[in-house]
Parts: sequence; C-alpha cells; structure tokens
Amino acid sequence: MTPIDLLLEPLQYDFMVRALIATTIAAVVCALLSCWLVLVGWSLMGDAVAHSVFPGVVIAYSLGAPFALGALVFGFLAVGLIGAVRETRRVKEDAAIGIVFTTLFALGLVLVSVTPSQIDLGHIIFGNVLGVSAVELLQIGTIALVVATVLIIKRRDLTLFAFDQAHAHAIGLNPRVISALLLGLLALTTVVALQVVGVILVVAMLIIPGGTAFMLTDRFGRMLMIAPLIAALSSVLGIYLSYWLDASSGGLVVLVQGAVFAIVALTSPRHGLLARLITARRRMIRVAVEV
Repeated sequence: MTPIDLLLEPLQYDFMVRALIATTIAAVVCALLSCWLVLVGWSLMGDAVAHSVFPGVVIAYSLGAPFALGALVFGFLAVGLIGAVRETRRVKEDAAIGIVFTTLFALGLVLVSVTPSQIDLGHIIFGNVLGVSAVELLQIGTIALVVATVLIIKRRDLTLFAFDQAHAHAIGLNPRVISALLLGLLALTTVVALQVVGVILVVAMLIIPGGTAFMLTDRFGRMLMIAPLIAALSSVLGIYLSYWLDASSGGLVVLVQGAVFAIVALTSPRHGLLARLITARRRMIRVAVEV
C-alpha cells in the first residue's frame, strides 16, 4: 500500500471525515483561547470548567436532550459559583476553583451511579469523536464560530487584560467584564471540545497549544497563529494514528500535542532546555577563561 493510499483510505468513511472536521475545529478554537489562558494563568480554571460540566452532560443524556445544552448550563454555573465563592474574599481563587469543580464532578459521578443503564460513561469521560453525527458536527461548528468571532473582535481588550489589568482599567475597560467574557468563552469552548476528547482531556487541548506557542515566540500575535496551526496538525495526525492503530482518538490527539510540546520545550532556540544548557555552558567557559 502506497503512502497516498494510507492517507486516502480513512476518508472513504463518513465517520472519519466528520471526526477529522470536528477535531480540527475543536482544536483550533481551543488553541486560540489557550493563548489567553496561558498568559492570564488560568490553566486550573480550564480544568475546573472542563470537569464541572460533567453533571450537565449526564442530566442531558438522561433527559434525551442535546449534551451540549447540559454542558453549557453547568459550564456557566461553574463559572458563576467560582466567582461567588471568590468574592467572599475569605477563600482564595485556587481554593474556590477546587471546591466548585470537585463538588460538581462528584455530583456527576453520583448521577451516573443512579442511572447507569442510560449513561455511557466512557463517551463522557473520554469523548466519542468517531461517533459525531452531522447534527453534532453542526453544533460544534456553530459554537466554535461564535467563540472564534468574539475572540477576534475583542482580541485587543482581552490581550490588554492578560498583560496589564491596571492599565486596562485606567483606559476605561472593566476588568470584571473582560474576565466574565473570557470565562464565558471558556465554558463555550469546553462544550466544543467535550465531544472530541471528553471531560478528562479537554483541559489538555485548552492549555498545551498555547503553552507550545509561548515556548516558540515572545510576540502574542504570532502565538495566535502558531497555536492553532500546531493544534490542527496534531489533531489530523492523532485521528489518522487512531485509525491505523485502532486506539483512542481523543487520547492520541492529546498525546501528539503533548509530544510536540515536549520536542519544543527541549529544542526551542530561545527558551528550550538544550538552549539554556548551551548558554549556561558558554557562560561557565567564559568565566573560566577570564579567570
């Protein structure tokens, strides 16, 4: 079998085509948002929202409603609860996040145990991108388009908020409003990626692309181009590998992204481990010569 045959064979199946499209869409929008999450330092927030939608998905499945609806409701609920707990000023942000997302995730586990015959726990936890229907693909595309449009329109305000909240407030922007907008987009993006990689791996798609791009460039504009490109290519390769190896699609997509990050973290010209070791060795040699 030639390399061309290997590339074209999966495309003969409609479910593979839908999987490739859905995964690429989810990866690109997650990568865009991840650039801001990495800068703001909201990695844990992404993890919290991803786990907090679990009970909403379970309830939606139980009622026969679109899972995206339940996930969206609980995503916004989690964001609101975290904000409410944080506003007490007695509990720090990381503690508020931990309290809310562990409680909601536990609620989802309880709901699954109550209605085990109606819930496919594996699809919720690990995703089911190979089972994405045309309707679900339309949902993913619509929500992703909304998120991407808002990110593009508000990119300057969001970037200023990420770099300097005090300056943003000084020029008339309300940091609380910008924060709420970013959290709302996080909830929507989580819904997009949920069908692809499930509850557990959503946070990886929300963090790894931005972290990888951050290792490669110091310019935010370039980050917004590098992160989606890496995420899209990793998604396509991950889906193809899942077909060839008959393994978990979502797991391989994230695994490829993680492998790319590891390579970049090791070999990045300015921030990679090898570059730092070489720089440190040169300094040691320079000091030895001067002495």
